[in-house]
Amino acid sequence: MLDVVEVFDVIRVDPDTGRAVWTGLTGTRAALERDGFSVDQRSINLCPRDWVNDSGYLDVDLAREHPRPWGI
Repeated sequence: MLDVVEVFDVIRVDPDTGRAVWTGLTGTRAALERDGFSVDQRSINLCPRDWVNDSGYLDVDLAREHPRPWGI
């Protein structure tokens, strides 16, 4: 079994349209809560634990080197 961790997208609301917009950050629940972001349960993904850096955010460059079920 893979050593995976739950990660969530950091979403902001576009004030002009009211739509959710991805900010370019994906991180663990602990990192998002620590940094004052709200966790959107609908944006949950699983990724290998070694793709997450020391600060709790997804290392996008590393993740792009490997196939994955969602786009970054």
